[in-house]
Amino acid sequence: MAKKPQSNKNSILLELLFYAAFPYIIWNFGREPLGDYVAMLLSTVPGIVYTLYRFIFDRQFNITGIFILGSLLIGTTVDLLSGSAEQMIINGIYLSLFYTFLYCILFIVKQPFSLYIAVDFAYLQGYDRKDSKTLFFQKGIFKWFQIIQAVFIIRGLFMAGLTAFLLNKYGIDGYGDMLIYKKVAGWIFSIIVMGLFFNINNVVQKHTKQSHENKQPETQSSEVVTESV
Repeated sequence: MAKKPQSNKNSILLELLFYAAFPYIIWNFGREPLGDYVAMLLSTVPGIVYTLYRFIFDRQFNITGIFILGSLLIGTTVDLLSGSAEQMIINGIYLSLFYTFLYCILFIVKQPFSLYIAVDFAYLQGYDRKDSKTLFFQKGIFKWFQIIQAVFIIRGLFMAGLTAFLLNKYGIDGYGDMLIYKKVAGWIFSIIVMGLFFNINNVVQKHTKQSHENKQPETQSSEVVTESV
């Protein structure tokens, strides 16, 4: 248990390197000899490599993992087909809005993606998927997954709006700063989401404890009836 904080620090450091620092360096030093578009494409490579590494390392062959790999494939394809650095950023905005639209649909039909992330995580901890899903849909727990889903929607809209604003204000020359601003904003939303997931964990523990306490009197009553017979 004592190693977890160090592991979290390492993960944050690696994300900073592969999603912000390396792309920023590649963009700034590569755009002059390679051109804006090629430099921008190459700046996405560290993030792709790290995401694939985490996918394989965590063995996330589940809904969450499939979504990560699928979005990575779609995003890379869109980038390659963009044709220019500016169009690549614009297409990224449209792609972000597309994912946000999907999150909205899942929110409306009450099948929050956040719940299935929790089911996958619980499965990695050794819990049955069906039992976890049934538990998470219980009243008092489910609403928190809807709240996280709402945060996903707000994050998608905000990040798309931020990207559009920065592109309009600074143009393609501001791409390096754009990476930093988006990463900081992404961390803020990640902290909010993680806080909500921790809260759900507490709610689940209280719900499980309460259910266990409610079953105990029934068990004791059954024992009394059996002894009487």
